[in-house]
Amino acid sequence: MQSRTAVLALLADVVAVLVFAAVGRLSHAESGDLVGLLATAAPFLVGVAASWALPAVHRAPATLQAGLAVWLGALLLGLVIRTLFTRSLPLTFLLVSAVTLAALLIGWRGLALLVARRARSDSSAQR
Repeated sequence: MQSRTAVLALLADVVAVLVFAAVGRLSHAESGDLVGLLATAAPFLVGVAASWALPAVHRAPATLQAGLAVWLGALLLGLVIRTLFTRSLPLTFLLVSAVTLAALLIGWRGLALLVARRARSDSSAQR
């Protein structure tokens, strides 16, 4: 694992969770202040941080397997922590969170993989 790749991957995961929280807050007409955004994102960011402690994520952070691990960690820990504070977990929130976080946390990795493959293919075709 290159440290630059790891830093960029972690940053992408944090941005993905912040986008998830921001869109959720906007869709419920909640204020757009930074403190509110961070409070909404915090449980899911804890899940991201915990997932990054896994060797598989740390070794190859831009892989789809790492994306799956980060998604599961962010989703499961995020929902547990959020539920402890709110004392409720609506099924719709669970489903929307699962789909949105998967699209964001696994999705950027899939796009990066496609771009990398295309770049390799283009460079080998030019030889």
